[in-house]
Amino acid sequence: EDYNIVCDTGMPAGMKRKTGRKIILNIVVVDGMGGGMGSQVVSQLVGQKIDEKARIVALGTNSHATNSMLRAGAAKGATGENAICFTIRCADIIIAPIGVVIPNAMLGEITPRIAEAIACADGKKILIPVAQTHFEIVGLEIRPLVQQIKEAVVRVVEILEVDCKV
Repeated sequence: EDYNIVCDTGMPAGMKRKTGRKIILNIVVVDGMGGGMGSQVVSQLVGQKIDEKARIVALGTNSHATNSMLRAGAAKGATGENAICFTIRCADIIIAPIGVVIPNAMLGEITPRIAEAIACADGKKILIPVAQTHFEIVGLEIRPLVQQIKEAVVRVVEILEVDCKV
């Protein structure tokens, strides 16, 4: 089976890809800095044995983040602003820290172009509320990052169970 990210099918971004009788979704994990959060997400997704329903693509704002997610088990990876802005169009599910939709977040690693591309992407966004120095989200319960990542992975599995039925 070809594990290239399917983007040139002529279908609008965010639509399911059919491979024979199977539906395969593109799960894109975006991270920056050291890639610690992204690699935890990828590792937990791989542990859910979802490879029959989805392929995991790692997009990092820097090579360290991308490599961390690839080592955790992502099928493909790409690095940098253009790679993120191009590849995000093919995502069915996007998992990332909330800062990816806020320009100049993550110590400036999220450019305005990256933030716009992710925010405007058709894929379902599962954003993890990680604290940023220049903004606050009021009303969120403060919980350990490990618990938030687990909840995000559970949500992805729920989406896959619904969307990948033949």
